[in-house]
Amino acid sequence: MPIYRHERRLPGLGMSDLEAWRAIPTAVASDCMNRAQTMSAAIKPLAPGTKLCAQARTVECMVGDNSAIHAALRLVGPGEALVIAAGGYADTALWGGLLTRAALARGLAGVVLDGAARDAAEIREAGFACFASAIVPAGPHKGFGGSIDGVVSCGGCSVAPGDLVLGDDDGIAVVPLGRQAQILAGAQNKIAQEEQALERLAAGESLADQLGVPEPEGLE
Repeated sequence: MPIYRHERRLPGLGMSDLEAWRAIPTAVASDCMNRAQTMSAAIKPLAPGTKLCAQARTVECMVGDNSAIHAALRLVGPGEALVIAAGGYADTALWGGLLTRAALARGLAGVVLDGAARDAAEIREAGFACFASAIVPAGPHKGFGGSIDGVVSCGGCSVAPGDLVLGDDDGIAVVPLGRQAQILAGAQNKIAQEEQALERLAAGESLADQLGVPEPEGLE
């Protein structure tokens, strides 16, 4: 089966934009997108403390086949993140140690996979940002095809090439590229509000009072 590539022009974010986004946690980003735009809770970093902030390149794979991933690594640019839609299949690893070394050679910022990885210790030792929904020893087949640079659903979240992918210990949030400036401003404002809430908490005011939560009513 062939591997298809969608022809897309991928507008890039400036370094100043990316640097600003690196200070935004995934939870704050999601709060500013109506508490949405997050991937499945199963998708977590292989190593605690891993962070990711990069624009997406997308791959859609057939179950158990990673040939499209290998093809995509010919195309990705430094600092990009590979988002792999693999249907959440947990019993065949589509990413491993060799692909990690190839990704590092290309300057890839990280990978997000709604499926399984393997060689977990090797990936952690390499310091590579890998987010996956499972870890399993069984490796993939090749040759069933797939597609590159299309709009995909990964972990239940729509991702288009160029969208901003944020990752941390909470998981993955995806910021649509066309809304990133608006959402960034909202996220920065929310962080400032949370800092004020902490100051009020330290001064003795409860979070319930700050949020307007009423006192509980008594039952007879």
